[in-house]
Amino acid sequence: MNYFTVQIEEKVATIILNRPPANALASDVLKELSLVLDEVEKNEDVRVLLLKGEGRFFSAGADIKEFTEVDSEQGFKEIAERGQQLFNRIENFPKPVIAAIHGAALGGGLELAMACHIRLAGENAKLGLPELQLGIIPGFAGTQRLPRLVGVPKAAEMMFTSEPVTGKQAAALGLVNHAYPEEVLFEEAEKLARKIAAKSPISLRHTIELLQYAKGASFEKGVSQEASLFGKIFFTEDAKEGIQAFIEKRSPEFKGK
Repeated sequence: MNYFTVQIEEKVATIILNRPPANALASDVLKELSLVLDEVEKNEDVRVLLLKGEGRFFSAGADIKEFTEVDSEQGFKEIAERGQQLFNRIENFPKPVIAAIHGAALGGGLELAMACHIRLAGENAKLGLPELQLGIIPGFAGTQRLPRLVGVPKAAEMMFTSEPVTGKQAAALGLVNHAYPEEVLFEEAEKLARKIAAKSPISLRHTIELLQYAKGASFEKGVSQEASLFGKIFFTEDAKEGIQAFIEKRSPEFKGK
């Protein structure tokens, strides 16, 4: 493994993402995460997964520079679909998955966290979907999961403005279960994971299966449409400008084209 380490103790697998400086979710990171899931799923000593990031961030999102290497609408659609499939797998994973969010969970990082069954955050962590700032849209089911967690009006505000919320605000919104001072975040996450790990793995698995019925019938249609638009939008001038501005570390100048 190049980007993840797994520590197993007391039935809890702590999965640590380490891709400095921002733990960006490049395609090879997502592939490796899938392999990690394969391993912990078949490991009978693991009953709960705890996902966290090394360094300053949980994950600051997708690797934007990687997008400049894709040259077709279909290519971008496939990127979105692969991310959606992986995050759907996490949401439907037969063992509880807890995200411990410190520093920031932005873009794909927040989409990853939203796929987890439970989210804990540092009180001052930043959580948001800033894709519109780049002239693009979320592509890993963010447009579908965020409204289901915080309501459509607040989700619209967060996406339209690209402004993140703090961990404390996220807890008030229901985006995360609890917010803690960052110095005790991981300790609290480990305590919760151990408490859940003490439950019957069969009961946990069946409860997870039943929770999926709460998603709503329109979810799959929504993410399918999201993937299609994710591919189309990369060929607008605004998307090209937004990405180029990000790379050049300047403010974008969008023209609505």
